[in-house]
Amino acid sequence: MTQHLLMIEDDQRLATMVATYLRQNGFDVQHCDTAAAGLDKLRHGDSQAFSIVLLDLMLPDADGLDVCRQIRAFAPPLNAIPIVMLTAKGDPMDRVVGLELGADDYVPKPFEPRELLARLRAVLRRQQGGIPSSEDRVLRFGRLEVDLDARMLRLDDQERPVTAYQFNLLAAMAERAGRVLSREQLMDMVKGEPLEAFDRSIDVHIGRLRAAIEDDPKQPKRIITVRGAGYVFAKAQDV
Repeated sequence: MTQHLLMIEDDQRLATMVATYLRQNGFDVQHCDTAAAGLDKLRHGDSQAFSIVLLDLMLPDADGLDVCRQIRAFAPPLNAIPIVMLTAKGDPMDRVVGLELGADDYVPKPFEPRELLARLRAVLRRQQGGIPSSEDRVLRFGRLEVDLDARMLRLDDQERPVTAYQFNLLAAMAERAGRVLSREQLMDMVKGEPLEAFDRSIDVHIGRLRAAIEDDPKQPKRIITVRGAGYVFAKAQDV
């Protein structure tokens, strides 16, 4: 099935090369060279038109991080569209900030087109349900519900929006409630790739999940840190 990708990238040479390669590998690519044009296409187009956004960090008219923030502030379902960020910067904090703002993955320039393709496909697989099956497709923990079929989190019957990656991360933990899971195990469950040496992405996503589902993210009761070991999703909640 063709995946529709919106690329927001001001480097015309790079955009042409990437678009050509992705089209050869099953993507329909639309390109905008400014943040304003990309946001306009998302706002005024069909909300289901794009499967994923490829977003450059440094654009002539806006910071890519701010563009990511604006997309995540859109109304559903557009706010949940997967975002993969591109950057020429080498600062690891750029990656952390991007993930904190809701990006699903981060690819530093220069990159091999095959790597980019693999990362895009991995993000799309996660969004489409790369989580273990369960007889009960709605997991309930006190006031929190994890709806595996609808791919939705609800707290007190109110939807709590998260990215596709974050949903899969929480689903993996919820299905193993009560077990301590290391960062390496979590990364493997939701991404299928080994943890990078200084990769803080799991911690960033845990922080975002806590902000979504904890009554007090600074004193979490649902996702608990086990010092030196990892994280555990509490079996007993709201007791």
